[in-house]
Amino acid sequence: MSNRQMPQAVEAEAALLGSMLLYPDAIETAVEQGLTPEEFYSVTNRNIYQAIQSLYEENKPVLMETLKTRLSDLNLSNAMEGEDYLIQLVDMAGSSSNAKHYVELIQDKARIRRLIDTVELIKSDSFDAQYEMDDVMDRAEKSLLKVTRSRRSTAFVSAKEVVDETVELIQKMSANRTPVTGMKTDFKQLDRVTNGFQKGDLIILAARPSMGKTAFALNLAMNMAEQNNLPVAIFSLEMDSSALIKRMLSSKSGLDGNKLRSGFGITSNDMNSLLEAKEELRNLPLYFNDNSDAVTVGAVASSCRRLQSEKGLGAIVIDYIQLMSSGNSRGSDSRQQEVSDISRALKGIARELQVPVIALSQLSRSVESRSSNKRPMLSDLRESGALEQDADMVLFLYRDSYYEYTKEKDSSQEEKYERSEDSDGIEEMEVIIAKHRNGATGTIKLAYNRSINAFYDYDGYQSEE
Repeated sequence: MSNRQMPQAVEAEAALLGSMLLYPDAIETAVEQGLTPEEFYSVTNRNIYQAIQSLYEENKPVLMETLKTRLSDLNLSNAMEGEDYLIQLVDMAGSSSNAKHYVELIQDKARIRRLIDTVELIKSDSFDAQYEMDDVMDRAEKSLLKVTRSRRSTAFVSAKEVVDETVELIQKMSANRTPVTGMKTDFKQLDRVTNGFQKGDLIILAARPSMGKTAFALNLAMNMAEQNNLPVAIFSLEMDSSALIKRMLSSKSGLDGNKLRSGFGITSNDMNSLLEAKEELRNLPLYFNDNSDAVTVGAVASSCRRLQSEKGLGAIVIDYIQLMSSGNSRGSDSRQQEVSDISRALKGIARELQVPVIALSQLSRSVESRSSNKRPMLSDLRESGALEQDADMVLFLYRDSYYEYTKEKDSSQEEKYERSEDSDGIEEMEVIIAKHRNGATGTIKLAYNRSINAFYDYDGYQSEE
C-alpha cells in the first residue's frame, strides 16, 4: 500500500454535522439516507455523529449541551479535539437543503475506501496457500459485488415506499393483461399456476433416472430463452453440449433422436427440417457449460455473474445437483451435508443474481420400494432435506408408462418387463408441484414424445387445497 491518503470528505463531514446542530431536518435526512458512523473518515466526526444519532433515535433534542453530555456518556469526549470544535462545526455548517448532497459525498468516499480494503483482502487471499483458485475467485467476486452493489438505504423500508412500489408493480402487471409475472415457460397450465418462474427462486426439478427430467429441463430452457428473450445458462455435468444440442434439434425438428445420434436414415426432407431447427436454435440466447470437472458452486456463480454483466441473464439450469461439488477444499462431514451446502448456495445465487435457478435432482430408491402409488413425495428427495427447505418450488415428474409393464414368464420362470406407451409415441407426463412457497400446489399434465424429447401442453390441472 502506498503512503497516499485514503479518499475522504472531511469538509463535507464537518458541514453536515454543523447543519445538524442548527437544523433538525438535516439529522432526519442523514438517518433516512442510511448514513452510519463508520462511513465518517474523521474519528472525531464519527464520534459526534454517533452521539447525534443516538439522541435522535431516543427522540431527544440535539443541542450543544445535550451533545456534550451524550459524548461523555458514551466515553467519546476524550477523543474530541476540544469543546471549541463543536463551535467550529456550527460556523462550518452548510444549508440544510444541502444535507443530502453531503451524505452522498461521505458515503461515496466510504464506498471507495471499502473497495480499496477489499482489493487488499483479495491480494492477501491470493497469496494465502490455503485457498484454491475457485475459492479465491468466488470470495473476490462476492467481496467486490458487495461493495459495488451497496446502495444508500436504511435497514427498514417504510410502508409508504413498499405500498407505492407494490401498487405500481400491480398496475404494470394489470396493463400487461397476463398472469405471468416471472419467466414464461410457454406451458400454459404451468405458467398459470406458477405465474412464471420468479426472480430469486430456487426450483428443484426431481425425478427417477430416465423419467425425462433432462428433456423437460431442455424444453424449459428453450422456451424461456425464446419467450422472454433473455439468456439462459445451462450447466450440464452428465452430458456434453453436443449431446444436449442433438436433443434440442430433435425436439425442434421432430426428427427421431436415434437418427440424429447415428445420422442413419436421414432423408432430404429430414435434412430440411434439421436445417430449419438449426436456424431456430442458433437465434436463441442459450449458453452451455459442460465442464463437469469445474462445476462447483463457486464456478457456477462466477460464470453466471460474468454472463449477466456481458449479455444479461434470465435463468440458470443445472443438471444435476448430485454431481456438483460445494468447492469446499476443507471437505464436509458427509455427502448429505455437502448437498445441503450446495442447496443453500444455489438459493444464494438465485437471490444475488435475481434469476430463477432450476436445479435437477435425483430421487431416492424409496419410490421404487412402494408397492402401490409410486408418485414422488417430498420425502423422496435424495441425500438432503435441505433441498425441500431451501427450494421455493419443488417439481416432480411422473409417468405411468415408466412403471407399467406386461409380464411374461419363460421356461426359467424369470420375469420379463416391457414398458408400454401409446402407438404414436406420446405419453402423459405429470408435473407434480409438491411445494410452492408463494402459490398453489397440484398436478399439471403434459404430453411427452420421448422419441424426440419434446413436451407439449395437455389439458388438465388438478388443484390441491
